[in-house]
Order: sequence, then C-alpha cells, then structure tokens
Amino acid sequence: MPMIRLTTPAGALTDQGRAGVQRDLAAVLLRWEGAPDTAFFRAQAWSYLVELPAGTQTTAEDDAPRFLVEVTVPQGALSERRKAGLVEEATRTVLSAAGLAAEEALRVWVLVHEQPDGTWGAGGSVVRHADLVALAKGQRADA
Repeated sequence: MPMIRLTTPAGALTDQGRAGVQRDLAAVLLRWEGAPDTAFFRAQAWSYLVELPAGTQTTAEDDAPRFLVEVTVPQGALSERRKAGLVEEATRTVLSAAGLAAEEALRVWVLVHEQPDGTWGAGGSVVRHADLVALAKGQRADA
C-alpha cells in the first residue's frame, strides 16, 4: 500500500493547488505503482500534507520555498522505469499546485522509500508485496 507525504512551507501552494494536491499525488502514485483504480486501492493510498511554519525552511542561498515529496511503497512495487515516471509526474504535480513553472523543478525533491517485504503491517497483519499483487489482480476488470 502506498503512502505519499508532501512537506512544504505554509503558503507556498496556491489555494486551488492546496485543495487538490493530496488526491492528485495519491493518484499519481497509484498509477505508477500499477494499482487498479478501485475504491479499495484509492482508500489505501494515504496522502499527507505537512506545512512548515514560516521561517523553518531555507537553503544556504535563499528562502524560496522548496518541496519534499516522500513516497513509501513495498519493496519491488516500482521498477526503475516506474520510479522515474513517478518522480517526473509528482514533480509536475507539485509545481502546478504551487503555481510554478517547469524551470523551478529543482525546488522539488522526491524521495522513494521502499519498505522491505514483511515489514509493513495493516489491519493487524503483516502485508507482503505478493499479497498486494494477488489482490490487485483480483480487482482488475481485465484480469
């Protein structure tokens, strides 16, 4: 099950961007993970927005807002091609939510954390990647 967290300085997103960025990022993650577009999988794609208070994020150069997207997925859920696509699309999604141009892409970092198999639990049980693959296959309309 995927989880995505966007950390941003408060006020760095547009009002419209702030209203939709969490669901947009969750949809991006599910798409690149290859999960079926079902209510069950959408409900398991947790998305967090962490807004930092003014003055708590800076660089050695300036105070322009930077954005950190952290993605946690089961190990093996994303191939190198899927990781690259996820990073690219998540970056575009955050830039759009902040009203920034593509030239500002270096202000968005995306970190992919792969959770080792057998170390993810949900509903009181250990969830393994193979279990999720089987579940996804059972929920696909084309399976």
